[in-house]
Amino acid sequence: MKRFYKTAAVAERDGGFAVLLDGKPIETPAARPLVAPNAALAERIAKEWSEQGEHVRPSTMPLTQLLSTAIDRMGDARLRAEAVAEIAGYAETDLVCFRAAHPPALVLRQEAAWQPLLEWVAERYGAKLGVTVGFGPPGHAPAALTRIEAAVAAAGPLGLAALHLATGTLGSAVIALALAEGRLCADEAFRIAYLDELHQMEVWGEDAEAKARLERIRADIAATAEFLSLVAKSS
Repeated sequence: MKRFYKTAAVAERDGGFAVLLDGKPIETPAARPLVAPNAALAERIAKEWSEQGEHVRPSTMPLTQLLSTAIDRMGDARLRAEAVAEIAGYAETDLVCFRAAHPPALVLRQEAAWQPLLEWVAERYGAKLGVTVGFGPPGHAPAALTRIEAAVAAAGPLGLAALHLATGTLGSAVIALALAEGRLCADEAFRIAYLDELHQMEVWGEDAEAKARLERIRADIAATAEFLSLVAKSS
């Protein structure tokens, strides 16, 4: 839509910090007040709005979208439960549990990048996940999946919104949890999740379309990590 405001600012309101466009508060798609838990996140969201040009493009405002999702969806018991189940469901066929049989270089890279995360999730949550070569089922113990689901369910509304986006973008609940917990930075999470594709590009050369897609994904992961970092400032 065409830009309809001149200025974006932040003001304390409703127990948090609201973003104001020409002095008027922003609302979420569900018509709820868009209120951040701290000034740092609100100011960063105001910056997203300030940087819009002649037209407002929601796709260039990931922090606004994440906060809106947290407010509209993660505070609703049914929608929250659906998000928790979806995130935890990734663990059943988690990326890091499926290993290649060849070539040797890829096998070694997967082992080096993914095995430490499985060891971390086992220690952190008591969730020991299985590993398989090829496409066979990893054979996880039900208790391990239950513990991962419990870890996901413990997240607050804002953290859960970020975790939900990260899991879908990374294709892995394990990597997303490691990002959310600060075990991985955004670039590490991206490179670990897209290890196979990056390896193929190194071997066969870059494809412009594939590279552009990966850069968009890298930006999404970076925005999610930034959101998590800003949310943590209110803890």
